[in-house]
Order: sequence, then C-alpha cells, then structure tokens
Amino acid sequence: MRGNILIAMALAMLATTAASAQTVNVKATVPFSFIVGQSTLPAGEYSLKAMGNGQVLEMRNFDAKINQLVLSNSCESRTASKTKLVFHRYGDRYFLSQIWREGNNYGHEIPISQREKEIARNSFMQDVVLVAEKR
Repeated sequence: MRGNILIAMALAMLATTAASAQTVNVKATVPFSFIVGQSTLPAGEYSLKAMGNGQVLEMRNFDAKINQLVLSNSCESRTASKTKLVFHRYGDRYFLSQIWREGNNYGHEIPISQREKEIARNSFMQDVVLVAEKR
C-alpha cells in the first residue's frame, strides 16, 4: 500500500515537471543584440523551449545558426502574464532577464551574470518588455 502511494506521488511529480517544461515554448523577434550569461547574441528571431525539468532553456536563432542553452530559475507574478521577454537595459546593452508565457503566473528568470553586475554598478537600469508569441 505504502509503495503504491509513493509510486503515485512520483508519477504526479513527473507529470507536473513535464507540464512545467512545456510551458515555455515561445517565439520572439528581438530587434537588438543582447547578452545571456557570457554570450552576446545578435538581433533576430528566436525560439525558446524548455528542456528536461524546465530549468534549462534552449534558445535558437536559425538565421544566425545559434543554439544556446540557458539555465533559468522559476519566478512568479500575482497575475497571469502575456507572452513576453523582459530585458534589463543599461545604456545600449540589453540582458535577457525573464521569459513569460500567456495565461501563466509563473515564468523563467535568468540569473544575473557577473558581467551584468559590473555594468549595473555604474549605470541606470530600465526594463524593456518585448511581446512574444506562444508556440
């Protein structure tokens, strides 16, 4: 009996993880170059897809032949969000910060890199929101 309960709980956790992993499929056209971790990516059309447990995101730009894996953390909002990408802007530098998918009050947040921390010390930060589309 106890073994059946543990199996049922494990299956429920796997189903939740799979559902969470599927909630990130997003497509967006980014009109500026931007930084993710230590990489600077060019402007263009990007596809973002969750992999595995949903914390690893795959970013693809087919025109520039870019396939980048990004580690993310979960984040929450009090209200359901539209599908969007949020960037931190410091002057003419943009850092990808969050990914949201319409109808969800949870999203993915990219950890602040050392590079962004250094730039943030001497610059004013603005959030730039790009509307994206669900896939």
